[in-house]
This record gives sequence, structure tokens and C-alpha cells, in this order.
Amino acid sequence: MLVALDGPGSAWRGAFDALMPRLSLETQFGRLTLSEEDGSIVELTWGGRASGRPTPALLDAKKQLLEYFAGRRKEFDLPLKLEGQPAALRVWQLMAEIPYGQTRTYGDLGKVLGLSPRFVGQACGSNPLPIFVPCHRVVGSNGALGGYSGGEGAETKRRLLQLEHALLL
Repeated sequence: MLVALDGPGSAWRGAFDALMPRLSLETQFGRLTLSEEDGSIVELTWGGRASGRPTPALLDAKKQLLEYFAGRRKEFDLPLKLEGQPAALRVWQLMAEIPYGQTRTYGDLGKVLGLSPRFVGQACGSNPLPIFVPCHRVVGSNGALGGYSGGEGAETKRRLLQLEHALLL
């Protein structure tokens, strides 16, 4: 379930950030840290560290991520909450609809939404929930991977697409 909230995003969150429960896990893509707020997953980052007690939402997200990385899960069933500007929220919502093992171009998404491919790329780069909202499934019109905000950048994107058999190189 994807809940999108219009607004300034993390502007108000800063004061409460230290209190936010976080759970870290080691994966073949490096250390990932999940953050939860009010029962919803609000952030997935590379690196980071755990804080607070693991919540049921964090434990379920960890379980589902590990199943995904093991090739046993193609869709996530988690309470996700995204905050951002309206246009970025529209991009993230459309990215969330890209099926496992498939890709779309920045231009494809831009055309559907009436936005420039460059803006779509910027929204991908600011996606607070990579993997769950699969920005790794968005590629350049010439087949180039483009950038990726997590892990080792484009190399991590390539490996995620290989995991999904969307990229066989």
C-alpha cells in the first residue's frame, strides 16, 4: 500500500528523526537501513544504523526484502508512506506500478505525466523508498542505465535489474 502525502517532506521530520525506529540488515547489496513512522515504512537507505526497538512493520519489511533478494518475492505488501511535492509523488506512484522484471524509460514516465525526462530522473534520485518504489526499473531511452542513488550507483542498479532478470548483461 502506497500512501502519498503532499507537503515539504522531511522539513518537519528533523526534530523527530532521532526517535524514529530503524532496522538495519546486511544484504548482497550492502547494509540497508529501514525507517518506520506510525506503522509505515518511510525510508530505505544504504548504510545507516539501527535505532530503537524493531517494530512489526520494520520486521516485516526486512523479511520481504530478504525474500526479494533471494528471488522468492516479486511484489511487496507493506504500508509505505511517501512525502514530497505533487509532481514527485506522481512520478513515484507511476514507478510503483512498473512490474517486476520490466523497465520503463525516463521519457515513458515523463510522457504519461506531462513532465520532462530530466524531472523524472530527479524524482528517481530523491526517491526515499528505493527497491520498494522501484526507481531501478527506470532507464534511459538508449538503454543506458542512468544514475542510481543507492549502493554503488549504476552498478547497484544493474545488479538489481539482473536479480529481476530484466537485464541479462
